[in-house]
Amino acid sequence: MHAFTPGRIGRLEIKNRFVRAATSETMATDRGEVTPELIELHQTLAANSVGLSLLGHAFVHIRGQSLPNQTGIHDDDMIPGLAQLTGAVHSAGGKIFAQLAHAGNQGGMSDFAMVAPSAMANALTGSVAEPASDEEIEEVIEAFGAAAARAREAGFDGIHIHAANGYLISSFGSPHSNIRTDRWGGDAERRSRLLTRVYQSIRDVVGPEFPVTAKVGMEDQVDNGLELSESVERVRDLAGLGLDGIEVSVGLMASGADSCHKYVAVDRRRALADHLYFRMFSPPSGEAYFEPYAQAIRAVVPDLTLLLVGGMRTTETVERVLAEGSCDFVCLARPLIREPDVVAQIEAGRRGRFDCTSCNLCLENEGATRLQCWRTPRVRLIHAAAAHIRRRVQSKSH
Repeated sequence: MHAFTPGRIGRLEIKNRFVRAATSETMATDRGEVTPELIELHQTLAANSVGLSLLGHAFVHIRGQSLPNQTGIHDDDMIPGLAQLTGAVHSAGGKIFAQLAHAGNQGGMSDFAMVAPSAMANALTGSVAEPASDEEIEEVIEAFGAAAARAREAGFDGIHIHAANGYLISSFGSPHSNIRTDRWGGDAERRSRLLTRVYQSIRDVVGPEFPVTAKVGMEDQVDNGLELSESVERVRDLAGLGLDGIEVSVGLMASGADSCHKYVAVDRRRALADHLYFRMFSPPSGEAYFEPYAQAIRAVVPDLTLLLVGGMRTTETVERVLAEGSCDFVCLARPLIREPDVVAQIEAGRRGRFDCTSCNLCLENEGATRLQCWRTPRVRLIHAAAAHIRRRVQSKSH
């Protein structure tokens, strides 16, 4: 399979084309420190032939934390634990990038004032924050640079900037959420400024040869939002500045399923086997649903390394998107939650469909419990139902 040929991101060689997407783990301490659970997760993936692992959105500033037990990279005290994590991944034969993130006004932590481009309700959460001052924006940019320095010191193989899914950078990039008229908003060039400055801050710290990639929201899922043509030009400019690769995704989201479609490639027989009875009366979602975004970039910046996430659920689709040149690397998120060894199984000859049915129970419990598949073993479905009821009760009480 082409998927098991080496690939490159910048000057870094990856042993194959499989990437663990930066799925939120909810496995850090209350302060954001690395735990043995988090180390075991990424070490297990590396030991099972995942070429590159992306650490789930590590917050770069205390005001940028999204959820409880999120990994932090905002303080030098985090470095020793992060170094243990990278060492474990390397010992298992893998590579790992640190995904750097700031939640903006999509954060779930109430102890700190949120940061946003404008006093607009977040499309996903409804949260509103005062427009960030120049000083606050510069503080964010410095925080990304400082976090990149910590990541390099801790032994990460590269940096992955989170500029998608409604978090701070993507909110600055959207005409829906950014209605500023100063140097940080007002037209496409100024809406791009925060991402450009963050990238330059990171590049200044890590140097020209260290791999730096970004997850970019290519299109908003709300009215009057970011359009694909604007984001393609944004990516072209970043590539011109030396960015080593792009992972495509959506920008502002009205629902969590906007970035993680449900029931991908799940036919009726598979739905019945996984107790998805309500899915048996509706069509399945299609595979590789972000592929058009990658193709749009490929047409304009043909040499840029592309990482494709979003609904690869069969070995046939993995091979096709790589063979046709839609991407250079395939990112798997939910399939590796259910089957951490699926890449090793494919390497050993497995073909066909992955077990994951994209029910999204793993994502619904983000920030409440550690990352896990709630369908294996089956008894976890009872725990998932109980967790759902608790959330409903808590939301009504607030």
